[in-house]
Amino acid sequence: MFRKSVVTDGTATGQGPDAENCNGKEVGIKKKSRVPGVMIIQFIETLPDGKSHPDFTRKPIALTIQEGKFAFFKAIVTGDPQPTVTWSRNNGDVSDTSRYQTKYDPISNEHTFEMPNVMPDQADTYKCFAINEYGQATVTVVLNVIEVGYKKKNPPQQATEAIGGNFKTVLKRKSKIRPKSEQPQRKEGEIDPKFWELLLSADKKDYESICAEFGVTDFRWMLKKLNEMKKEREEEQAMFVKNLSNLKPIRVNADGSASFEIDMDLIDASSTIFLYKDGEMVPYTKELGDKMKHTLKQVGRKYTFSMRDLLPDDAGLYQLDVNDVTMFSTDFKIPMVDFLVKIQEVKAIEREDAVFECVLSNPFSKTLWFGKNLPLEQGEKYDIEVSEDKLIHRLVVKDCMVVDKGIYSVCAGIKSCNAWLVVEADKDAQKGKKSARKTTRAGGSGVDLQKVAQEQQAKLEKERGERKEQIKAAKEAAAAAPPPESPPAPSVAEPQEPKDPQPKPGITCGLSDIYALRGKPAELTVKMSIDSDGAWFKDGEKLKSGAGITITKDGTSHTLAIRSCQDDDNGVYRFVSGDLSTQGKVTVGDVPEFDPDDLHKFSKPVIVRVGQNAAFKMPFPPQESLVVSWFKDGTEIKDGGGVKIVREPNHSRLLLRDCLRTDAGEIKIQLKNPFGAVEATSRLIVLDRPGPPEGPVETVETTSSMIEIKWKPPKDDGGSAVTNYIIESEQVGKGLWTKLGDVSADKTSIRDRNVTHGKKYNYRIYAENPEGLSDALETADSIMAGIMILSGPPGAPKVVSASKTCIKLTWTPPEDNRGVPIIGYQVEKRKKDTNQWIALNAVNEPIEDVNYAVKDVTEGTEYEFRVSAINESGPGDLSPPSAMVCAKNPNMRPCFKDPEDFIVIRAGNSARVKICYEAEPPPQITWLKDDEPISPWIQIINTEGMSQLVIPSSKRSDSAIYTIVAKNSVGEASFDIEVRVTDEPKIPGPVELEQTVQGKVVVSWAPSPDQELDDRLYYVVSQYDSNTRVWKNIADRLFTNTYTANNILPGIEYHFRIYAKNDMGLSDPSQSPTWGVNSNRVPVTTNGVNSTGVSFERPPSILVPLKVHTPPKGYQLYMTCAVRGCPTPTVSWYLNGVCINSDNNYYITNSFGVCSLYILRVRSIDSGEYKVVAVNCLGKAECSTKLVVKD
Repeated sequence: MFRKSVVTDGTATGQGPDAENCNGKEVGIKKKSRVPGVMIIQFIETLPDGKSHPDFTRKPIALTIQEGKFAFFKAIVTGDPQPTVTWSRNNGDVSDTSRYQTKYDPISNEHTFEMPNVMPDQADTYKCFAINEYGQATVTVVLNVIEVGYKKKNPPQQATEAIGGNFKTVLKRKSKIRPKSEQPQRKEGEIDPKFWELLLSADKKDYESICAEFGVTDFRWMLKKLNEMKKEREEEQAMFVKNLSNLKPIRVNADGSASFEIDMDLIDASSTIFLYKDGEMVPYTKELGDKMKHTLKQVGRKYTFSMRDLLPDDAGLYQLDVNDVTMFSTDFKIPMVDFLVKIQEVKAIEREDAVFECVLSNPFSKTLWFGKNLPLEQGEKYDIEVSEDKLIHRLVVKDCMVVDKGIYSVCAGIKSCNAWLVVEADKDAQKGKKSARKTTRAGGSGVDLQKVAQEQQAKLEKERGERKEQIKAAKEAAAAAPPPESPPAPSVAEPQEPKDPQPKPGITCGLSDIYALRGKPAELTVKMSIDSDGAWFKDGEKLKSGAGITITKDGTSHTLAIRSCQDDDNGVYRFVSGDLSTQGKVTVGDVPEFDPDDLHKFSKPVIVRVGQNAAFKMPFPPQESLVVSWFKDGTEIKDGGGVKIVREPNHSRLLLRDCLRTDAGEIKIQLKNPFGAVEATSRLIVLDRPGPPEGPVETVETTSSMIEIKWKPPKDDGGSAVTNYIIESEQVGKGLWTKLGDVSADKTSIRDRNVTHGKKYNYRIYAENPEGLSDALETADSIMAGIMILSGPPGAPKVVSASKTCIKLTWTPPEDNRGVPIIGYQVEKRKKDTNQWIALNAVNEPIEDVNYAVKDVTEGTEYEFRVSAINESGPGDLSPPSAMVCAKNPNMRPCFKDPEDFIVIRAGNSARVKICYEAEPPPQITWLKDDEPISPWIQIINTEGMSQLVIPSSKRSDSAIYTIVAKNSVGEASFDIEVRVTDEPKIPGPVELEQTVQGKVVVSWAPSPDQELDDRLYYVVSQYDSNTRVWKNIADRLFTNTYTANNILPGIEYHFRIYAKNDMGLSDPSQSPTWGVNSNRVPVTTNGVNSTGVSFERPPSILVPLKVHTPPKGYQLYMTCAVRGCPTPTVSWYLNGVCINSDNNYYITNSFGVCSLYILRVRSIDSGEYKVVAVNCLGKAECSTKLVVKD
């Protein structure tokens, strides 16, 4: 019976067990608790400081429990003063201390109300009161009791539950599967109802195994009836559930609990869910997951039922019902198995295989392996191996990576064990490259599993034999017991029906099918319940003793013995005694066998190298019912992955692809039939280079002139013996490995005498076999020759200078270097108000000088520094710290850096004057124009260390002297910049020519209109004559309007051009009139002398002068001029008065009087005045120009 309580209204004031304590107190207002469902009444309106009314921080939780179990409620209350806690029930008394016990734990502050051996009559609504002088807190809780031994004649009892003032009726029901105590005796041939419940919830692939378990062989009838039951069940389920899916049978989890899942959409969310085990209702909770054994968790439409603390009694059929309809049934089977050897922690190197091994107490076909709480399956990553006797179970984690580390566990039934897998990085792997797959395995149990399994197998065989003997003895004792005496017949006159004085005969031990070896004896035995006669038949023909068959009878035992089984003895043997009979089939055959030659050939080992394939083949005679199995080291090999097994009628082949060292071992083939088994054994040897020698490298002795080290042989010799070891050494810091020598395989130590005292050395050792060299075993730490000698402390660092980006230090070397040379220093820094010293350079990157510029500083932060001297032994004693220094620039008077004092801008363009400066603290910048404040439309842009004056659109009136003034607390500085805004000059006025002296002409012109506006304007005069026919400048930088041209010869026409020039360039020329034969010339007197000869000699002259060039920096430049003279003049080039003819930076040529100078890339130092000088015996000529290189 399922008893539930009736919830009534809350207790009114004055009611309850402690109501008398509240008399005389005025009830105040109701208070709201932080815990839902708690009612608080405060007795006074204002509470004193530091005082409080009672309240619950943990309230009791409703409980549903089976009859006879231990029930309890727990509560935690607060209040000042400490409240008094009492308990009561609505319909009964709680004063019986044998049924109700109240306890208090002062440590956890828990109040407990206990009910040992709870009974159905204790189902009720209970109340908990917490009272002090300032108020009362009350909470109600419901106890439901599940009655054991429910009888159908008892009508379902109605129970109600208070939910927000509404009440809902819950009807008690029973499962269709009856408890074992209530199951009626099934008739012969009747099927257990459990069979149909399992089929209704099982997958089709499980039908065959369920039928085999319950002995059902008529599948067609079973499927027909199952479809009818499914249709009926689905109609029932549709009344309460919209959809039902994802039925997952019960299974054991990695944490040792068991659970099953189901997805369902309830039509009515308030429908009641029941859980049954073997027909009996199981209590469960939705809230006390850590208190009760069974728990229901709901996430959306998924329902998960969990069961913890598993015991063998938990095995059985579990059913999930909604109201009175079964939704899901699952069978939980718990095998009696335990761990004899548990899995152990494994430490593996990257790319190495890890092995977990365990041994079970009983054969178990499949264990569950978990990695980091996730189930593991056979595949490319994991190998799950089971021995032939099913006692040894092994998990191989292949090609371990760092992400594989974690906890791995194995479950067998309800037993489990777990261990850590620790994966360490491969130190030998090259950076940025994936290391090679290793052939070694890490882990294992550390014990001989095969020996433990054999001992356990022998123990199980012994126990099995003892049980058979006990059963046999019990049957014999029952057969030998005298039949019970019949009671005497009553002496009455009326006739009695005759009674059989003898008990009816029966067969206690019948015949079964046997397999007999050819040529060996066989025996068939039948035991009767009483002494009775019988006859033996073979294939319907009666048998008698003789012709190799002996029939005997010994009391109730009838035996048929075949002396030597032959093929004629095959058949069905039957024993008949009266109406009773039993039969069994005798099959005569032989144990499988191998051909001796094939067996000898197979026994030879197969030798391959790593990465090669290994193949085994074993012929055998064709036989029926022959099972062929392959084993490696006692563990059966399955087809799949790198294993290929081929089974033919007359032979079997085993192929192992891409063999590793771990594949080496004993290979065995087993032929098995009903008559026995035969085995053939071979061995697989996989050759590879050996594993690295075993470390760590130990230092045997170290002196100033010798280091002796030793190591251990490698665990894996690669399948062939190690021949020798090769040792290399390296002095720390040099990075050069040299061969120290090699030693034979029987020696695992070496002495290095080529060492320097105080120096550190690293060593690595290789093992070598015929297959090659192993990976290196390297020393973990450097080994010093002799003892470590550290230097004394240097002098305290001193600050040379400090700025916001750099602090320069200097220090003095140690006074005592203790006899070992110093190779450098290490500097450390510490921020103010911190305790952490930070090294500014590594020990292997020492500072060679006693000066250092610390650039890793933060502006405005204070630091102190210390130094240690480094020698071959390492850093020595630390110096005293320096004084605190702040990373900021020192105070300095403003100064300007490389300013320009003159700037020319074309009118209309924007003018930008940029001035860089240094000052600390930052100065105040002021700009002036001709000592007056600048106009508002002139922009000033100030940034750190620079100020710019910008005139957006300049005009001639902006020409002026601009002054920048920088002023800070240290001082003041100013600088003047002349800004000239101008434009290309206008053409000069008309040109006039006049000759006043023989050979001279006065050239005069009207001034340019810009002459008065531009005080830097000047004039250039060019001359052209009919003889040379080349324009050449004869005057430059003339600030007057007249010029006297010399060397004016008669009979030659002359022309003159006047240019106005300023900072922006030349104007257009003003042309002069022609001066020539018929022009204003002075008569030349010949004094009666006539010319008699013509001479072509002439002094040098410049036909085409040099031009002004202003190329940008980095551009190429051509500079040319034309020179004439007879004899041919010698031409020289000058830069700022220095001859550059032999300078390789200039390429100079002279081709028929055309002189050229070529500069590939113009530099700033190429700026200046260039001059060409042509000299011959009659005189010289020269011309010059300026080159301005723009940045």
